Amino acid sequence: HHLMPELASSTPVKTEEQIAAEQAWYGSEKVWLVHKDGFSLATVVKTETGSLPEGKVKIKLEHDGTVLDVDEDDVEKANPPSFDRCEDLAALLYLNESSVMHSLRQRYGGNLIHTYAGPNMVIINPVSAPSMYSEKVMHMFKGCRREDTAPHIYAVAQSAYRNLLTTRQDQSIVLLGKSGSGKTTNCQHLVQYLVSIAGSTGKIFTAEKWQAVYTILEAFGNSATSINNNASRFSQIVSLDFDQAGQVASASIQTMLLEKLRVVKRPETESTFNVFYYMMAGADSTLRTELHFNHFAENSAFGIVPQTKSEDKQKASQQFTKLQAAMKVLGISSDEQKALWLILGAIYHLGAAGATKAGRKQFARHEWAQKAAYLLGCTLEELSSAIFKHQPKGSLQRSTSFRQGPDDVGTGDNSALECLEAMAAGLYSELFTLVISLVNRALKSSQHSLCSLLIVDTPGFQNPKLAKRDRGATFEELCHNYTQERLQTLFHERTFVQELERYKEENIELALDDIESSTSLSVSAIDQTSTQVRTLARTDEARGLLWLMEEEALQPGGSEETLLERLFRYYSPVDGESKGPALLLKSEKAHHFLLGHSHGTDWVEYDARGWLSHAKQNPASQNAAILLQDSQKKNISGLFMGRSGGATVLSGSIAGLEGGSQLALRRATSMRKTFTTGVAAVKKKSLCIQIKLQVDALIDTVRRSRVHFVHCLLPKAETSAGDLKVLGGPSSRSGEIDAHGESCDNGLMQLDVCLLRAQLRGSKLLDALRIYRQGYPDHLVFSEFRRRFDVLTPHLTKKHGRNYIVTDERRAVEELLESLELEKSSYHMGLSRVFFRAGVLAKLEENRDIQTRRNITLFQAACRGYLARQAFKKRKIQDLAIRCIQKNIKKNRGVKGWPWWKLFTTVRPLIEVQLTEEQIRGKDEEIQQFKLKLEKVEKERNELRLNTDRLESKITELSSELADERNTGESASQLLESETSERLRLEKDMKDLQAKFDAMKKQMESMEMEVMEARLIRASELNGEMDDDDTGGEWRLKYERAIREIEFTKKRLQQEFDDKLEVEQQNKRQLERKLTDLQADNEEVQRVAQQLKKKCQRLTAELQDTKLHLEGQQSRNHDLEKKQRKFDSEQTQAQEEVQREKSQREKLSREKDMLTGEVFSLRQQLEDKDLEICAVNLKLEQMEAELQDLNSQESKDEASLAKVKKQIRDLEAKVKDQEEELDEQAGTIQMLEQAKLRLEMEMERLRQTHSKEIESKDDEVEEIRQSCSKKLKQMEVQLEEEYEEKQKVLRERRDLEAKLMSAQDQVSHRDVETEKRLRKDLKRTKALLADAQLMLDHLKNNAPSKREIAQLKNQLEESEFTCAASVKARKSMEVEIEDLHVQMDDISKSKQTLEEQLSRLQREKNDLQSRMEEDQEDLNELMKKHKAAVAQSTQNLAQISDLQAQLEEAMKEKQDVQEKLTALQSQLEFQEQSMVDKSLVSRQEAKIRELETKMEFEKTQVKRLESLVARLKENLEKLTEERDQRSASENREKEQNKRLLRQIRDIKEEMAELAKKEAEASRKKHELEMDIESLEAANQSLQADLKLAFKRIGDLQAAIEDEMESDDNEDLINSEGASDTDSEVEDRVDGVKSWLSKNKGSAKNLSDDGSLKSSRSVLQLFVHVFSHSHISISLLSSLYLFVFLFCAHPVCPSFI
Repeated sequence: HHLMPELASSTPVKTEEQIAAEQAWYGSEKVWLVHKDGFSLATVVKTETGSLPEGKVKIKLEHDGTVLDVDEDDVEKANPPSFDRCEDLAALLYLNESSVMHSLRQRYGGNLIHTYAGPNMVIINPVSAPSMYSEKVMHMFKGCRREDTAPHIYAVAQSAYRNLLTTRQDQSIVLLGKSGSGKTTNCQHLVQYLVSIAGSTGKIFTAEKWQAVYTILEAFGNSATSINNNASRFSQIVSLDFDQAGQVASASIQTMLLEKLRVVKRPETESTFNVFYYMMAGADSTLRTELHFNHFAENSAFGIVPQTKSEDKQKASQQFTKLQAAMKVLGISSDEQKALWLILGAIYHLGAAGATKAGRKQFARHEWAQKAAYLLGCTLEELSSAIFKHQPKGSLQRSTSFRQGPDDVGTGDNSALECLEAMAAGLYSELFTLVISLVNRALKSSQHSLCSLLIVDTPGFQNPKLAKRDRGATFEELCHNYTQERLQTLFHERTFVQELERYKEENIELALDDIESSTSLSVSAIDQTSTQVRTLARTDEARGLLWLMEEEALQPGGSEETLLERLFRYYSPVDGESKGPALLLKSEKAHHFLLGHSHGTDWVEYDARGWLSHAKQNPASQNAAILLQDSQKKNISGLFMGRSGGATVLSGSIAGLEGGSQLALRRATSMRKTFTTGVAAVKKKSLCIQIKLQVDALIDTVRRSRVHFVHCLLPKAETSAGDLKVLGGPSSRSGEIDAHGESCDNGLMQLDVCLLRAQLRGSKLLDALRIYRQGYPDHLVFSEFRRRFDVLTPHLTKKHGRNYIVTDERRAVEELLESLELEKSSYHMGLSRVFFRAGVLAKLEENRDIQTRRNITLFQAACRGYLARQAFKKRKIQDLAIRCIQKNIKKNRGVKGWPWWKLFTTVRPLIEVQLTEEQIRGKDEEIQQFKLKLEKVEKERNELRLNTDRLESKITELSSELADERNTGESASQLLESETSERLRLEKDMKDLQAKFDAMKKQMESMEMEVMEARLIRASELNGEMDDDDTGGEWRLKYERAIREIEFTKKRLQQEFDDKLEVEQQNKRQLERKLTDLQADNEEVQRVAQQLKKKCQRLTAELQDTKLHLEGQQSRNHDLEKKQRKFDSEQTQAQEEVQREKSQREKLSREKDMLTGEVFSLRQQLEDKDLEICAVNLKLEQMEAELQDLNSQESKDEASLAKVKKQIRDLEAKVKDQEEELDEQAGTIQMLEQAKLRLEMEMERLRQTHSKEIESKDDEVEEIRQSCSKKLKQMEVQLEEEYEEKQKVLRERRDLEAKLMSAQDQVSHRDVETEKRLRKDLKRTKALLADAQLMLDHLKNNAPSKREIAQLKNQLEESEFTCAASVKARKSMEVEIEDLHVQMDDISKSKQTLEEQLSRLQREKNDLQSRMEEDQEDLNELMKKHKAAVAQSTQNLAQISDLQAQLEEAMKEKQDVQEKLTALQSQLEFQEQSMVDKSLVSRQEAKIRELETKMEFEKTQVKRLESLVARLKENLEKLTEERDQRSASENREKEQNKRLLRQIRDIKEEMAELAKKEAEASRKKHELEMDIESLEAANQSLQADLKLAFKRIGDLQAAIEDEMESDDNEDLINSEGASDTDSEVEDRVDGVKSWLSKNKGSAKNLSDDGSLKSSRSVLQLFVHVFSHSHISISLLSSLYLFVFLFCAHPVCPSFI
């Protein structure tokens, strides 16, 4: 979208000139010099260190070249010229006040009045509005995101509307600013955009209707002031309710804080509401006659007089015609309009009637009062009674349930003029409420609404001094300023408080400056609530101005003096304090006070005279509504009787609460709740407290929604005031839409820099921008973020599947963010949500839109394909049906004349007629029944709907009544509790006073007794003197002597006292001098501390800007790396495409060679055929010649002639056959030539396309390389201030040191563990060695026989023989491999021709690689420069951090010094009071000298720290060298890894050879298994022998037992048995051993259990036999041999 030149969506690539200009800008340090008239651009002049005093800097002004030495605090960094018209102030490189004002001034001078300020909008009101508010411009912003649009008021509306549709949450747009800054105009633009873009069902809400609404509101609610010619005098909330489809379903307007007293009195040079001037100038003759406007009064008590200038009258007349047309558009009938004009005319005539100033309360001119009574539809007596006597006809006396309110206080103090003014103000208030009701009647709708969008428009800040008016601000202006302060507090709460609380809840640490408090001080001075519900007594509890006004109005003798005295006592600063902490000051004028609005940047002087009258309820204003309801004129009484219930007005304050939609009822309920809960239920009838309650209702309504703030700024004070028409009609609004306002004069498009600075400071925009830049303004809950942006990572969806249930949302979001490749600093993971830097979420949304668009495109393609296939199937079915119909028609035409067919066609319908008629009658009856049922159901449904509506209305009424009663009960209980507590307190006070009274009474009685005693003693003394006159002389002398001594003592004491007093006065003067010196020093220290604080804030701001710039550069680097990776992948793809093209070209060339060979062979065949044809032609000619010869020869006979003819025919047939063959061959040749041409053309086309593609790829590569080089050059310039690389190195160093320490700890710990483990292993190995030694000894003892050794040698020889055979086979295989190598050499020779063809392609590839290597070298050089810049920047960062540490230490020292100074001051004050000795003062001086020495010591410490910084720099350089060495060692390790990889590859080859050998061994194993199977048969045959051996062993045991029993034949039996047994056992053992030596391999496969059991049984036998020592040695040796062999070689389990 392009609205202006600034609306380009993508920033163009910078040219070389722009880059050079930026380099020059960065080379010269440009700053802003801040002065009282604004700011000026200057350049910092570099000077030598020490040439300037500390805190000073030398600059050179740009406009005149003046060189100045200024303070550092007066200098702010300037941004490059590319940021002069920056669309978003948050995007400035250096964010400071002067840069923001410069950008705003540049944009304003270029007619760009809208500017983004982070999430907010800043609008500077132009003098004449440019034509940027047309229908075409509206459609440019439709459906766009905020990031894609230029700053405009339509962008705010579109953003709010988009958020409303996506989140289904209520939205609010709040306009803030001074009066005359264009808030109401922007409100109109917002409503027009929303109505035009969103639309409405049936076009109920049109732009024309809303224009009519604002025409009526401006007529009845606007007037001309000293600041603005068309200022709004009321606050309004425009509510637009939207349905499910996003269209406007209904609308309403709520108004509050109407300045109704403007009708009767207002400041000088200001006018009343516009509608009076419109009506007096534009009424036609009939209306004039009816309103008695044929003659106007010469003067009016209300100051309402017609205009005098003709042009003003003409404009007012046009506006009245426009007002009548607007009322007609909104459906206000002529009778209703007439009622409005009658009430306005009555107000005018009441002002003309006036009132008496003294005497009886009555009208001054009764004839005008008679006209007013006639217009109101009542008699003069009723009107006079309603105004002056407060008892109109038909009025009812109201009473409250539990107390008498302030409205019941008598009004005997009100003068006649005040009563008249109250009646007129009440009439206009009722009239304005009626107008709002009529407007809402035209806007309301019964459609269902889903959510709302609220637009809040209030009168702006007003200060009479801004318009150069020498008067105090009024109470109405205080109310409007209070409303703006509350909205500013809401902005502070949403921007700062809620954000910081959210960060704290989510454990996000954010280093922010101290955020100043909100405007709660000035707000609390106005509306601070009392803790007591109701008290008429003046207490010491601090309360706001509104509460004090109510108390003073109810107190007898209350006045403005006591009001201001109490207000100053609560909120004014203590003597000696500055304006800073307090926002309420006394004024030099009487009854005036100063209140600091907008954080103390806008001090307004208020005139409090007559303010208590605003707090007193005048019954005449209440009687106005009753007078209108009882009017004799039906059009008036009919309009006001419907409002008698008070449903549309809340406590006479908020108008427009009627509405048919659910959202309107909900808003009305919430506002009523504000007026009926807590203290509001008791104080809701108080006029002053109503103001606070109205603003509370406004703030509560807005707080429930998401708020968008628009800051409207006033360009200069003179523009808005203009040429005021005093007592005249208002001119058009300064921000009104003008069709011919395209270009503005440069003189008009200037800014008042001081006024702009005050507005920026008051709105805290810079702090809001700073927290927006440094914080994470965008945030989403984990589940919502994953659900919304899961579409950007389809590979994760494929990985987990569609039905994957997420158990850990945080882990899933982290995985999603890692796959999105976002920079780490651009987001932060909280406890329940993920936070993003400004702009990151917008980029993700843009990527999501692109991906969604792509997915939808694919889905649409699939759907269209499916629909096309379905349509094709349908067409096929239709084609089949058409063919079927055609076939049936053909058959029908064939049987149409058949008589039987005619008979069938005539009889068939007659048969079905009866059936169809019966079915139709049945269906009709069913339809009638269904209709009756439907009507009955509809009737019941309507009745139920009416009943439900009625019941819902009753429920809502009852619930509201119940809530009111409950709130009233709560307030009553609160009042009762407060009264009981007050009563108990008073009783306690009374008891205390009674006790004091009793004590005083007793004391008084005792004193009286003492006085009586003294009198008696005196009387007795006098009587004694009369008796003793003789002794009186002596006593008189004593008395005189005592008097002289007393006088002398007095003089001496007086002299001593004078001396001491003089000394003390001298000490006091010295102490005062010292105290003044200390105070001066303290002030100097405070001033220095303030300067240091400002400097620290400035440095921290610059540091934060630098950090943000660094993060921006890192994000750019991240994006460049992603682009580089993308470019590399594209390059590899292009190279692969080039390789494929080359392979295709080679394939085509080979096919071409084959085709050329085929063509050549065909041509040769063709030439051969041509030669054959030539030979045949020659033969033919010869034959023809012979034929002629034969014809000429008559001697030959016919037989020979026939023979010759036959030969000729044969030859002709052959010739024809050959010609046909030639034709066929010619055709094939032609086809081959065509194919050849086609192939050549195809090859040429492919060659051309390939060359074009290569050229385009080369161009793209060249363009990308150039762009990369430009961007890298730009990065070279911008990366001078980066620090991250060194920080990473430092972090890595710390991590490595920590790891090294941990590794050392682990190594020390592991050494102990390994020592223990090795000792255990040593013990275990020793035990194993001992066991092995025992086994070896056993084996040595049980050595095998020579026969077994021979058998093993035989097996070894057999294995060596097989190995030799395998070696021979290997040699034969090597011979075969050499033959294969010879064949491979032949094949390689055949491939040389192909390699020659590939060499050319290889050269091209080498050229491309050389280019890429050159580019890589350039890139490496740039990266080296980048690393150098990073190293420099990290050094600077280290210096800054050291300076910050030093600064913090200095601040701590300063605080200590301040604490000590305060202690010294307190001690000095104590000394001044108690007149201490000089020694204490000297001790204090000594302490001060000690502090000075400590300060000098701290300075030396600072110098030592500087030297430490230098050493740290050296250490840092050493660390860089170590890092280089480590990188070299890493390279060496990489080379070693490569060698290891080669070794691993060789080992793998060896493993492959071993695998081959293992396969051969397995083959041999298979052969051996076959041998085992053959030997199993022998095993079975031997088992019988073994059984026989066991049997013989049993016999042997029996024989041994027999030998033991027989003693006689022992030797003989032993010798014989032994010989027999020895021979038999030896034979069996030899047989078993020979068999076991052959079947040694098969014995291993037997089970271990069987062998163990068999060996165990034989061993038992051996032990049993061995235990009998008388058995022969030969038998024992044979048994031992058998057991050994049996245990060593178990054969099978059958041994058991």
